[in-house]
Amino acid sequence: MDLSFSPDDEAFRKEVKDFIAEHYTDDIRDQVSRSKNGYIDKHLHVKWQKSLAKKGWATPNWPVEHGGPDFSATQKYIFDVEMSGAHVPHTVPFGITMVAPVIMKFGTEEQKKKFLPDIQETNVWWCQGYSEPGSGSDLASLQMKAENKGDHYVLNGSKIWTSVAQHADWIFCLVRTSNEGKRQEGISFVLVPMDSPGVKVEPIVCLDGSPAPHQEVNQVFFDDVKIPIENRIGEENKGWTYAKYLLEFERGNAYSPGLYHALQNIRKIAADTDIDGGKLIDQPEFRAKISDIENQVKAMEFTELRIFSALSTGGNVGPESSLLKCRGTELQQACTEMALEAVGSYAQPYVEDTLIQSNEPDVGPSYAKTIAPYYFSVRKTSIFAGSNEVQRNIMAKAVLGL
Repeated sequence: MDLSFSPDDEAFRKEVKDFIAEHYTDDIRDQVSRSKNGYIDKHLHVKWQKSLAKKGWATPNWPVEHGGPDFSATQKYIFDVEMSGAHVPHTVPFGITMVAPVIMKFGTEEQKKKFLPDIQETNVWWCQGYSEPGSGSDLASLQMKAENKGDHYVLNGSKIWTSVAQHADWIFCLVRTSNEGKRQEGISFVLVPMDSPGVKVEPIVCLDGSPAPHQEVNQVFFDDVKIPIENRIGEENKGWTYAKYLLEFERGNAYSPGLYHALQNIRKIAADTDIDGGKLIDQPEFRAKISDIENQVKAMEFTELRIFSALSTGGNVGPESSLLKCRGTELQQACTEMALEAVGSYAQPYVEDTLIQSNEPDVGPSYAKTIAPYYFSVRKTSIFAGSNEVQRNIMAKAVLGL
């Protein structure tokens, strides 16, 4: 694996930097800096995503035949590093990263033509309907029912922890279409318009305290919701196969670029924090903690480069996605803990909605009011997409053969 960058690679890096300088406008940048959970107003997310789509960079992981930019493994790495380093809005993943690969691999030609262009152009927003009350990491126990009526399904039940459902146009759902045999064998994968009669979204306010409509998660209720049979992906009762394929993309992301940005931010905070007549960044114990995390991030980076380099000829991540998810989320949490320690008592004042401009003066540095909420928000990362305990079981079975 050659880790040096060619002149062409550096020219591409400059192109990415120039794009960010032009399109990462002050209105977007301001909201990102004040967000508790990484989400900003929908119209600003859409503005940023559409600028990427116009450039041809909105779907960097898509194959060329579906509109992907044909990045090399090195270009993809540079793209991720520069985007994370600039702290641009994260891509809302449910359409581009999750449901799109499933439609590409298992959908009909009609479904591909109908859904993929609008996903790429951010003309529609998606959310994910997997977890249910009492059915989280044990996803096969889901109970939301889809009754086959011949030319349509009737859906009844609910989904929970549904991120950005309040903004979504469509939701992809795992539903129970049979109670015969093993639990995994009676699940189907369906696509549901959020404006369908009988769909209701209720906000869930989490520990980060973001109020509606800026909250991240929701519960979605389905009361006799009708959808046509052609909104099913693949075969009936084969949804477990498609769900596992999707989860590889949800888990198998590059974490190290964002982690490096988090460490850079921690150093800035520590350089601004007074302690014992000096600055926190100069305290040997604190510097040792940062160095330890940085070494772990560097190991993470090399692991990601090795895995993604092997994928440059095509294919999906596979069980290695569980490894990336475990280490990446653990290091995310370690970074938020360090940031909380660095900001000290200024993390304590509570601001209900940090996205709203207020005439009240900030208590401490302006960046302090999002540190604690983001810390609380990131506690969930080791649970979603399958808890890290479940991921270790997957690695033990699929990678180690135990």
